[in-house]
Formats: sequence, C-alpha cells, structure tokens
Amino acid sequence: MDRSAALFCTPGAVKEKDGVRFTVAAERGQKAELLLYDKKSGALMQEEAFPGEAAIGGLRTMKVNALPWKQYTYQFRIDGETAGDPYATVLCPQKEEPESWEDIRCGMAFSPYDWKGDKKPGIAWEDAVMYHLHVRNFTRHSRSKVQSKGTFKGLQEKIPYLKELGVNQVKLMPVYEPAPQPCPKKGHPQMHMPAAGKNYWGYGAGNYFAPRRSFAAADPVKELKDCVRMFHENGMEVLLDMYFTPEVPVRMALDCLTFWVREYHIDGFHIMGKEDICRCLAGDALLAGTKLLSGNIAGWYSGSDRKTGKTERCFAECNDGFLVDMRRLLKGDEGVLDAAAWRSRRNSADFGIINYITNHDGFPLQDLVSYDSKHNEENGEQNNDGAVCNFSWNCGTEGPCRKRAVLALRRKQVRNAFLLVLLAQGTPMLLAGDEFGNSQGGNNNPYCLDNQVSWVDWSAYQKNRDLTEFVKKAVAFRREHKILRLPEEPQMTDYRSCGYPDLSYHSSRAWYGDFSYNSRQLGVMLCGSYAGDEEYLYIAYNFNPLPQEFALPKLPKGFLWHIAIDTAREDAFLAEPEPLNGPERIKEFPERTVVVLIGKKGRKKDESNRTLLHNHRTQASGDGALL
Repeated sequence: MDRSAALFCTPGAVKEKDGVRFTVAAERGQKAELLLYDKKSGALMQEEAFPGEAAIGGLRTMKVNALPWKQYTYQFRIDGETAGDPYATVLCPQKEEPESWEDIRCGMAFSPYDWKGDKKPGIAWEDAVMYHLHVRNFTRHSRSKVQSKGTFKGLQEKIPYLKELGVNQVKLMPVYEPAPQPCPKKGHPQMHMPAAGKNYWGYGAGNYFAPRRSFAAADPVKELKDCVRMFHENGMEVLLDMYFTPEVPVRMALDCLTFWVREYHIDGFHIMGKEDICRCLAGDALLAGTKLLSGNIAGWYSGSDRKTGKTERCFAECNDGFLVDMRRLLKGDEGVLDAAAWRSRRNSADFGIINYITNHDGFPLQDLVSYDSKHNEENGEQNNDGAVCNFSWNCGTEGPCRKRAVLALRRKQVRNAFLLVLLAQGTPMLLAGDEFGNSQGGNNNPYCLDNQVSWVDWSAYQKNRDLTEFVKKAVAFRREHKILRLPEEPQMTDYRSCGYPDLSYHSSRAWYGDFSYNSRQLGVMLCGSYAGDEEYLYIAYNFNPLPQEFALPKLPKGFLWHIAIDTAREDAFLAEPEPLNGPERIKEFPERTVVVLIGKKGRKKDESNRTLLHNHRTQASGDGALL
C-alpha cells in the first residue's frame, strides 16, 4: 500500500501506471478503511486503513500497488459501518434485491475500449426528432423480435427500426444503478407493493457512475459503449435522464456528467430533481457542446450567456406546458387556443424547446384517447398514485371498445396528436410505442412494474402498421419543409418584404385569427421563403365537434392550394396532393380534423372545386366516424 497523498485526487478508484488509487470522503476524526474482496469467491482478502490526514479537503487517498484489479471488488468502511463508493463505475450486487451496501460490492472497469473513430453527430435542436424510452421496457416484450431482450444489446438491435421511423435522437430513462432500497418491515404501509417499493424506472437516488447491470446481457460497460457507438454510426444522438437528489453536491453532479461524456460519449442529459444545478453547469468548459435539458430554463436563463458564447445554445427546455395545452386543445376544451398557438410557434433563439404530448410519466398516446381516468390498481397503492388530471378524453367509452365509431375517432385523434407535435416549431419528442398504439391499460404511473403493463407491446406494432407508416410520413414531411423547423421563433411579420409574414393566423376570415374563448379552430399559414423554399403551408386545425369553414389566403399568381394531409382519412397522406380549384377561398373541413395544404405552382384540374369538395366531405360522417 502506498499511503502518500496525491496532490490532486479524484474520488473513487482510479487506475494509475503502477497501481490503483482509492479515494474516499471522510469527516475529521473518522476512521476510514478500504476492503478488498476476491471477485469470484466473495471472500475478504485485505483491509487497510486510510491515512488519518486529508489529501485535500475531506478526501483520504492511498494507492494499492500492482493490484490485479480484474480479480477484485471493494468497499469502504467508515467508523465501522460498511459504505459504498458513490463514484464506483461498476456495481456487483451480492443478492437480487440489495437492501444496503452490505449487499453490494464495487467493481473496477479500466479495460481500454476501441471507439473506432467515433464522432458525435452534433444535431441542431431544430433538426432533431427525439424518441424517449426505457431500455428494458423497450425490448422486453416477447414480440420485440430481438435476441437480447430488455438490454442495451436489444436497444442496439432496434436502431434500424428507429432510423427508418425518422428518429435521430434517443433520450433514455435512467441507465445508472439505483441506490439500494431497504425492503419494508412487516406492517409497513408499503409492504403490499408488488415491487417492495422498488423504483423500477430509476428516478431517485442512484449510483450515478455505474451503468445498470440488469440492462446488460453480460458486461454493462462494454454493451452500453457498443450501443452508443452504433447510434453515432447511424447519425443518431444519445441523451440520458439524470435524476439528482437534493443531497448530491454540485461537484459530484459535474463529475458525473463529464464522466459519461468522456467514458461513454454521451451527447446530452436531461437534468431532473435538483434542477438548480443547471445554472452552474451552463458555462462549464468540460460540457461545452453537450446538450443539457431542464424543466424551466426561461425562469433563470440570461441572454447574456449566449452573447458571451458560454452556452452555445446547448440548453433546451423540457416541461409539460406544451403537453397540457395541446391535450386540452385535442379534446376540444374552450379557452386554450391562444396558449396552444403560442406553444406551437415557441422557439427561443437562446435555447431549444422540447415539445411532447406524452411522456413516460402519464398516459401513452393510445390511452390518452381511450381513458378519462387513471387505472393504477396494479401499482398497489389503491389507485392513489399518478396524476389525477390527465387532460384526456376516451372518445365516448372508457377503455377497450369494439364500437366502430369510437375506434375510428380514437384513430383520428391519435393522428391529430402526432401532427400537433410534429408540425410545431422546436424539437418534437415521441414516446416509445406511441407510433403503433402501445397501451398501459389506463395505468399512468407504472414506475414500479417490470411486467406487461410497462413493457412496450410489440404485438400492437403488427396490428397498427398503418399508424407507424403515418408517423414515418409525418416525420419525413417535417424534414422536407424547413419552415416547420426554424432555428428561431417566427416573428409574424413580413420582415423580408416578400408580401407575406413568416407565420400568420386565420379563421373563417383570412388574416384574422379568432382567439375568442369559444373558438376551437385555427388556420396557420407558413411562408416557405423564410426557409429558402418557394412553397407555402396552411394548417387547418379544427377541434370543434362540427365541420367548420376556413378562409384560405390568396397565393401569388400561378400558385394553387393542394391538400397534402387530411386526418379524417384513414390514409391521411394523399399519394398525390389534390389541388383546390375555383375562385372561392372558403373551404369547409370536417370536425376534429387537421388538414395540411401546400401552396405551390400547379395546373387546374377539369374537375370543379365544388365537386372536389363534395368528395372530400363525404369521407367523414358523424363525430369522426369514417364511412
């Protein structure tokens, strides 16, 4: 043992040229010891006291010379009590459900990894399409068609699917080891919980430097690195949810993030829990170019940071404001149109805006249109957990249903929801499985369930491929039209003197957006000239229970409006956009429908506008029931 203090020491176990240096935090007067165990047998092989004097601050350090680290695990002992290493990069549980550090040993991972020239994609916020998932849930289902179900390897096997969908960012729910949780004692109110109080999702205290062993087929370190490298090879970024509890020091949080960037080439993080540390991280040089998400950036962000080049627009806001307003609009609430319009165009020049209508916390999209109330009985908390208000609408029947009118309306509402997200400025985020109707049976908080409720149901993919194709086309449509993904928020003025503002609002009157309390319809026109495109877009949002008239603005000479997307049709993307001919510009669109028109140069068809509109209307009858 070399007890000499290093001038600079990093907490945890660090490989040095001629040994391994161990560093632990201990208060003045406490006795700190290192315990070394044989990795195979688990036997305690050696224990050695750290020197009493601190190396720096409250840290004690010593080096073990010529240690064959692959053969050993370790723990610390502070004043006779077993303690783990919060900086451990590998954990080796001694039992399936560890309840304390007595049940966990710390491992070491110093083997070099060949990144094969890996480069981060560096995707701008406006060009990103984010996909949010839980590593185990995503491929654990028997119909997932992957070999290594519920693991990093299984996620890697799904990269071709995600790439075909159009996704170029994945945001992973916590992939680090959760802190050990004591099992409730007999008579404890949580004793009945199916997972003994376990936080299966991982949002809570954790061992923030160690990849989760249960997410690996064999070696979690190598498998996660392989997975990240393959995402990068396919032009896709990897972001991690990091939930820091209040007691986590800022220094440790910074060490944690830089560790994941350095060792795993992670592209960004969603900072949760202790969000106040984000301001401290904003200008740190070690995280330059790393994407950082938090809940309410607008509440603390200073525009001066961007002017001094400290943040490089690396931050993005990720909160439920968009979710709430768009859910209310989708279900037809009054008094929400103005807020929803602002959410749809919001896109700060200083930081990114992440838009989503579903998240891991809450109903998936299929349940959003199938349930009015949560059904969380399986969580074991008498349905008292989870959000009470979901801003959902079951379309007339609670839960599973065979009524054709209800099912047709639900399908249309799902298509509407995807367009609300994918046609908005900012960065769209999709929840895993929403693109093929994954359901949790009305459970809006399966945080403790490692079973069919929380696993993404890939059998639904076989049944709902038409929905998946719709999402693919919607993502591609967004990518093809740059005006839908501007780097800054539209100014709603004609600042280029091209005859049209970049964005304008309309209703039954052109150039007049009706934001009155009772209004549930809005026409949005986008001028492609502001994104280097000659085409125009007009999005007609009608969330009324009845058809409504929309006034289309006059286009330049030689241009015609063409219907490109109509969610009232099962095949919502028209194979060939239909031109709207005729002099009149008042068009009626079906109830609870989103219609997207493209204004482009074109020839008039022989068919009259009146006949074309008649054919269009007959594709919907009743409150969303398709003929």
